[in-house]
Formats: sequence, C-alpha cells, structure tokens
Amino acid sequence: MILRPTAIAGVVEVRAEPAEDARGRFVRTWCAGEFAAAGLDFRPYQISLSENPRRHTLRGLHYQDPPAVERKLIRCLRGAVLDVAVDLRRDSPTWRRWVAVELDAARHNALFIPQGCAHGFLTLTGDAWLEYLIDAPYVPGTARGVRWDDPAFGIAWPAAPAVISDRDRDWPRYA
Repeated sequence: MILRPTAIAGVVEVRAEPAEDARGRFVRTWCAGEFAAAGLDFRPYQISLSENPRRHTLRGLHYQDPPAVERKLIRCLRGAVLDVAVDLRRDSPTWRRWVAVELDAARHNALFIPQGCAHGFLTLTGDAWLEYLIDAPYVPGTARGVRWDDPAFGIAWPAAPAVISDRDRDWPRYA
C-alpha cells in the first residue's frame, strides 16, 4: 500500500499495490500497521456498502458531530466516483477547502477521511458501489450535512447531479 497525503491534513489517498500472477490479483486494502506507521489511528467499527445504479448520483456532504465523530476509509468496488472531502475544522489551515480523488474499482484506490471533514461523492459511471470502513457507530442525532453546491466551498463537480436525495439537496449552506 502507498499512503499519499493530500492538500488537507489527515485526508489520505490509499493506493493499492496488487500482486498479480496466473491466478489473478490479490490486493491488500487496509493494514493497521501501515496506517499506524503513517500516523493514522484507524480501527474499523463497521463496514457499509453504497450501491448506486445511476451515473451522476450525488451523496453528501455528510459528517457526524461530537461526540460521535467518525473517520472513514472509502473504496470504490465497482465503477468509478469522484470522492470529495471538505475540511470543516475551524482551527485547520485548510478550513473550508476541499480535495477530490477519482476512486476507480480497477485501480483499487481509496480515500481516508478524518474526523472533522465532510464527505460526499458523485458517481462517474452507472452501477458504482462504494465500501465504507467506519471507525464509529452511526448516531442519527449527530448526523449532519452541508450543501454539495455551497459557494463557501466552491467544489468543482464534473457534472450536476442527476440523482440526489431530498435530504442532501436541502442541507443548509455552511455558515
């Protein structure tokens, strides 16, 4: 695995290094030791799957407030998505900045999202599946979100959403 920091502290692209032979590929997608060596204290609590049948489906931007903050490792298992993290940590030098990484099932890459960052994605293909490794339980009362198109962030999405939930469309602007 190659852990590549992004422009936002704590947001890390995880690039797999598949082993390939006549049988096919073997890909290690997470390793506690390598994450710890990179200074990332991450121990998955739950694993979730997001199945998205239509191209340009948008989910996000989501996060959880304290005390239920969470960290996530997001990997695309089928298709491709533009995965986005927005820094909402007011004491961070990259507050309100965003990074985007194209996650592609064929490349086996992933994005690690630290606590204090909102997360969302736009599917670039139909039938895109994302696996979430999350280090804390979902607590509905702490679930929050901000608008995907908020000018406070200025995210350069490659397309407008063709599919978006009412909840995600109606998140408030970030104040």
